[in-house]
Amino acid sequence: MRQFNPDTIAAPVGAFSQAVEVPPNARRLYLSGQIGVDQEGKLGANAASQSQLVWENIKLILEDADMTLGDLVKVTAYLTDSTDLPAYGKVRTAFLGDNRPCSTLIYVPGLAHPDWKVEVEVVAAKVD
Repeated sequence: MRQFNPDTIAAPVGAFSQAVEVPPNARRLYLSGQIGVDQEGKLGANAASQSQLVWENIKLILEDADMTLGDLVKVTAYLTDSTDLPAYGKVRTAFLGDNRPCSTLIYVPGLAHPDWKVEVEVVAAKVD
């Protein structure tokens, strides 16, 4: 994947790239929005624990598809409370490290269940 952060526009305000190009021969994987539940369906108690579970679930799905977090192209995160951003950001950074996929973060008044605080959907691509 090739990342684009041209000098002709402002630098990204966070740990992401302005654009990522996927080669034409890459396998693509689209993940549905992941919420903060464990394997038994138990919801994390707060935004930090839900974020941890979200990213663990994303990692496990990618591994099942023979991909890694390094194959992420696009991340879209939905948070229900702006005060949860530091907790979410800390977890995201722990999982992504120096990876810089394209990213969008949106604050929403609610998700499909009132106790859900975080939902993240991703797109990954890998050249086999």
